[in-house]
Amino acid sequence: MPQVPVIAIIEDDASVRVATQNFVRSLGFTACAFEAAEEFMRSPHMTEASCLIADVQLPGMSGVELQTVLCAQGRDTPIIFLSAFQDEAIRASAIKAGAVCFLSKPVDGQILVECLDRALYKRQ
Repeated sequence: MPQVPVIAIIEDDASVRVATQNFVRSLGFTACAFEAAEEFMRSPHMTEASCLIADVQLPGMSGVELQTVLCAQGRDTPIIFLSAFQDEAIRASAIKAGAVCFLSKPVDGQILVECLDRALYKRQ
């Protein structure tokens, strides 16, 4: 039996974090949530996560900085970014560095499902 993908959610807004975690679980995935990138990096989920859903603006290390650190470590875990702010330069940089999606808050559930599908099942 295939293992259920683990989705790590890194979001400092508690209501968004809990809602996203509950939504991901409702899709049948294992979801673990973190308030900060550093908290995620200290957890055992860093090595087992199948995909990350990360806010761009986080206290301490930003989501984009987390992406840079993971890439430097040779980790190619797919990342879906969420942002309340539209910054085309940050979006373009994140996508160029390999982000699967860059979504605006509030996130449309169907679009998030499509991004998860792309991140987990359609990687080349």
